[in-house]
Amino acid sequence: MDIKIAASCGFCFGVKRAIRLAEENAGALTLGELIHNKKETSRLESDYSVHIANNLDEIDASRPVIIRTHGIEKETKAQLLQKTARVIDATCPYVTKPQEIAAKMSQEGYTVVIFGDKEHPEVKGLRSYADGALVVSEPSELVGVRLESHVALISQTTKTLAAFRRLADYLIERVKEVRVFNTICNATFDNQEATRTLAGEVQMMIVIGGKNSSNTKQLYAIAKQICDESYLVEDASELEQSWFAGKKLCGISAGASTPDWIIREVQDAVARL
Repeated sequence: MDIKIAASCGFCFGVKRAIRLAEENAGALTLGELIHNKKETSRLESDYSVHIANNLDEIDASRPVIIRTHGIEKETKAQLLQKTARVIDATCPYVTKPQEIAAKMSQEGYTVVIFGDKEHPEVKGLRSYADGALVVSEPSELVGVRLESHVALISQTTKTLAAFRRLADYLIERVKEVRVFNTICNATFDNQEATRTLAGEVQMMIVIGGKNSSNTKQLYAIAKQICDESYLVEDASELEQSWFAGKKLCGISAGASTPDWIIREVQDAVARL
């Protein structure tokens, strides 16, 4: 079995930074999952005693607290800082920027429209920075919604550019003034393009990453559109022998929260199959 790895995949800048901060602060708590990869958060727990606190009630003020890469709600952050001074902010800078834009546009009287998934932690945090922000995943969700004459559009960092453009076009056709901020991060775009290219060159695709990771699910959707035999796995244990029958060339991509050691394990397992 020959294997091709996507030109861009795996840990992004923000995730690398968060992992480094966690390793440098052994014994800390993270408010929510630091990143969307259970294997890596389990490694941090076993090797560095970095444990997850699911809410503020579980915070022990005697331990450092790390804010997850996806960020948290504005109000929650204020409450956390009141509870302990030992806060390490691992929010990805590409997530912080949309928060700043949302706050500024809201203060200037714009209705903020967020392109994203309502239940995603990044979007929940982002929404808290703008009064009355609307969260939509596709243009059809705005049908029948009365929009003000001034709208600011921003995006969850892990969405696809094509889908973001469709929403921007919808708003531009219906609203007097639309300010569009492309807040999709570069790493997300690069990983998506690399996956799209690779999926067109191979017989099958393996996309590696957390099943709860938005950017990984986007990569899988892109791969599946081009290469019907595409599979999403969290690690090598989920590979199935039958997938590889009669195949000679397999492509591998991975989400931004997938560590190199898991990518290598999957690559080695595919080579053996």
